[in-house]
Amino acid sequence: MFDSGLGGLTVVRALGELLPAEDIVYLGDTARVPYGTRSAETVVRYARGCAALLLEHEVKALVIACNTVSAVAVELLRAELDLPVLGVVEPGAEAAVRAAEATGARRIGVLGTAGTVRSGAYPRAVGRLSTRFEVVAQPAPLLVPLVEEGWLEGDVPRLAVERYLAPLIEAEVGAIVLGCTHYPLLRPLIERAAEALAGRPIPVVDSAEATARQTEALLQERGLGQEPGHLGGLQVLVSDAPASFATSAERFLGYPVRELRQVDVVLG
Repeated sequence: MFDSGLGGLTVVRALGELLPAEDIVYLGDTARVPYGTRSAETVVRYARGCAALLLEHEVKALVIACNTVSAVAVELLRAELDLPVLGVVEPGAEAAVRAAEATGARRIGVLGTAGTVRSGAYPRAVGRLSTRFEVVAQPAPLLVPLVEEGWLEGDVPRLAVERYLAPLIEAEVGAIVLGCTHYPLLRPLIERAAEALAGRPIPVVDSAEATARQTEALLQERGLGQEPGHLGGLQVLVSDAPASFATSAERFLGYPVRELRQVDVVLG
């Protein structure tokens, strides 16, 4: 599994809770974070480099725990690599369609980085599943630094969340997708703010949880699941600043990282 930095650890946490027997190798490309402001061509180069490094660890499946990479490079990596490749956009879109169908709404909201919104990945993914829904995407650039600083409650994150949610509530969306893997840490605040603005609860879809469920289904379908009784482990690789990464990682995972080392990512 890889991401540009810390955010993908929310996918690690969800997958670890669902499949505790699986061994996970996680790569955070912290030397080049953030990906969300980069061009599609640059993101593809970064993705190829991260995938190549993880292949050296003899992985059986690759999870792209980054909305930006999932938006622009999933199909390319699937074509180039001889193993299953999953992103976070498709599972999030599927969960959002189900949630919106249950509410009877015709619009789905997406909170994401500028790069993810610019890519149009969620409208395409939703459109492949159903033509009934319009996707309203809202860039929320302040949320990533707030999460990384640990500002998950209080007036500052609340005001930022309300500002970003307002256009989605005005559009009467039936569900809101957290289109960045940092955002699940703000989910309780986002749910409260959305309900306050709309005057009713709005389903908030965590793409990290949806991706973990799809990974479980894929491993079962292909007979790739770990042997019963095996206790899975987590190995974390970073391309820069391992000490600060380890300090922040516990907030995302809910437990300390025990195996972490710095590596060089050779760009593709």
